[in-house]
Amino acid sequence: MLFTRLISVGNVVVDILATVPALPAPGGDVVASDTGLAAGGSFNVLAAARRQGLASAYGGAHGPGPFGGLVRASLAAEGIDVLLPPVDGEDTGWDVALTDQDGERTFVTAVGAEARLTTGMLGALDVRSSDAVHVSGYGLLREPNRASITRWLGALPPECVVLFDPGPLGGRIDPDVLAVVRRRADWWSGNEAEARAETGAADAVEAGRMLAATASHGPGGIVVRLGERGCLLVTRAGGVEEIPGFAVTAVDTNGAGDAHIGAFLAALSTGASGADAARRANAAAALAVSRRGPATAPTAGELDEFLAAIG
Repeated sequence: MLFTRLISVGNVVVDILATVPALPAPGGDVVASDTGLAAGGSFNVLAAARRQGLASAYGGAHGPGPFGGLVRASLAAEGIDVLLPPVDGEDTGWDVALTDQDGERTFVTAVGAEARLTTGMLGALDVRSSDAVHVSGYGLLREPNRASITRWLGALPPECVVLFDPGPLGGRIDPDVLAVVRRRADWWSGNEAEARAETGAADAVEAGRMLAATASHGPGGIVVRLGERGCLLVTRAGGVEEIPGFAVTAVDTNGAGDAHIGAFLAALSTGASGADAARRANAAAALAVSRRGPATAPTAGELDEFLAAIG
C-alpha cells in the first residue's frame, strides 16, 4: 500500500482558540486564556503527514478573504500545496475551539467557502494512482460537497488509497452516502464514539467489525481510536488487534485524532504494516496531546526519538 502524496478534500477552516477553566453555564461567561487564530480542521491531518515526510496537498475549497488568506499562508508554511484557486464570494469558515482545564475541547462551527466544493472543482484535481486521499465526514454533511465528493470517489484510480475520517458529526451523515464512501474507502479511522454512532454498536470491537463487514475496497481495514489506551485495528475479515497507547499527561486534546490519521498514513506510505503504522500513530497522538496549542503533531525526528526512548 505504497503511495507518494496525500491529498485531503476535507474542510480546512480557521480555529478561533481559547483555553477556559470550564465551559460556562447557559447565560454565563468565563475569562479565556491562550487565545488565538490558527488553521484547523483537515489542516491538522495534512500538517501531521507532512511533518512525517509525506508530500501533502489540499484539494478542498477556500475563500478569498482574510480567513482564506490565513489558511493558505498556514498551508504554505508547512510545505503543503494548494491545488484549487479561491472560491469567489465567500470567505473560509471558522470554528470556536474551547479547551478546558482537563484538555478536552468543544467546538462551535460556522460554515464558509470550504462547503462549496463542486464536481467541476474536484474534476480539475490531478489525482494519480500513487496518491492517497483523505475524506472528512464534515464534507459529506452538506451540498454541494456531499454529492460532489461521493461522485468523484467513484472515478478515482482503483490503486489510489482512500481513508475516510467521519469526525464527530459522522453519525449525522446520510446512510446512503456513508455506504458509498465505505465501499470505496480502503481505511476507516475514527474514535470509539464515532464508530458506535455510525453503527449503533454497543462497544468498539463490535463497531469495528460492523464497519469492516460493510467495506469492500482494497486490503485496508478499520482503525478505532481509544484515546490513551491506543487503538483497535480491525481487518476486513473481522480480526481485531489492540495496539497499545502511550501514557502522557494530556494538556490539549485538540487535533489528536488528526495527528493520528496523518502519522498513520505517512507510515503506510513507507510500506509499514497496519499494526506498525497504528503504533506510530498512537505515539504521534500522545505527543500531540502533551503539547498545548494548534497543530501539535510531532515531526518524524521527534517521533523517532520518543519511540527510541520507550524501546
